[in-house]
Amino acid sequence: MFYKGFLLVLLCLPGRLAIAQQDIFNEYEHLFTLPRHYTAYQVKTGLNIDGKINEKAWRKAPWSEYYTDIEGSKQPAPALKTRCKMLWDEKHLYIAAELEEPHIWGKLTKHDQIIYQDNDFEVFIDPDNDTHHYFELEFNALNTVFDLYLSKPYRNRGHLRMDWNAKGLRSAVYTEGTTNNALDTDKKWTIEIAIPFDALTLEDYAAKKPADGDTWRINFSRVQWHTKVKDGDYVKKTNPETGKSLPENNWVWSPQGVINMHFPERWGYLQFSGRKAGKKPVPFVLPEGESFKKYLWLVYYKQKAYARQNRQYATGLPELKLPETVTEGGETATLELHSLSQKEFKAVITISQSGKRWQIDQDGKITGF
Repeated sequence: MFYKGFLLVLLCLPGRLAIAQQDIFNEYEHLFTLPRHYTAYQVKTGLNIDGKINEKAWRKAPWSEYYTDIEGSKQPAPALKTRCKMLWDEKHLYIAAELEEPHIWGKLTKHDQIIYQDNDFEVFIDPDNDTHHYFELEFNALNTVFDLYLSKPYRNRGHLRMDWNAKGLRSAVYTEGTTNNALDTDKKWTIEIAIPFDALTLEDYAAKKPADGDTWRINFSRVQWHTKVKDGDYVKKTNPETGKSLPENNWVWSPQGVINMHFPERWGYLQFSGRKAGKKPVPFVLPEGESFKKYLWLVYYKQKAYARQNRQYATGLPELKLPETVTEGGETATLELHSLSQKEFKAVITISQSGKRWQIDQDGKITGF
């Protein structure tokens, strides 16, 4: 577990609990690094999905940063480079990725097999930034697809829907090398993906199509297994004592800070721009309230830690050693904690200047009101 107890410096003021703001994130810093962001520019005509990433629109689109370890700077940089690009039109989100790889292999060939048992490339999308109702797509070097939907994260007992299929999804892989040939050295594999916005739909949920200036949450993961060549084939290396496969590497675009992709609040920001790629870059604008939502997440993480020790949630901020007032960028906000039962709570933050409010509940769902 990554939650630990810690000592906070308390400052007592008449009638209020005030706590040194710089101290309240102690030992939770890894969950509050600023996520990366990317601006996707618009194309007017569809792209040819062949995996080669060589069309004019792609050449003008900027590359993302190279991927990092899932835990961020806590771990060494990945041994192999990975990066991606994004574009969009009125019907699709387009994703292209480049994965440096001297040994391209894949074994799984059936749709909805557990693709991360191979080396793979994964996409995670939360269209409305509430950490619920999100989508996951996985692809191996054979272009085999695993697509699924989660009503909420596993940590909150989310319901996994493997019967959801991304209707109209198109993807293609191009290799600079030879797949499943252990006798040579390869260069890389690239993948191109077209995700229809209409596909991000279920019976009780439909993602809103993006418009110029909208922001989604998104992240990408590359699962990389430790392999060796045996009898002319790639096989996973194992622990000699247990016989189990060595743990895989997880390389991501925006670091999670924890070895778990299912922390949607840690994903990067995807900003949609109506401009064409290659023009003057569009500045990234953090969505309203994002800088204050971190205090709601701190309440959430601390409540989970408190409940593990006390078998119920705290009933007030003092029990969590959290202040009632916080400041960000010259703005002030008030923080409230409401106990609904031993197993339910909600925390609310209100920005004093604008009156805008957001809340989080015991399932980690963020709602603005």
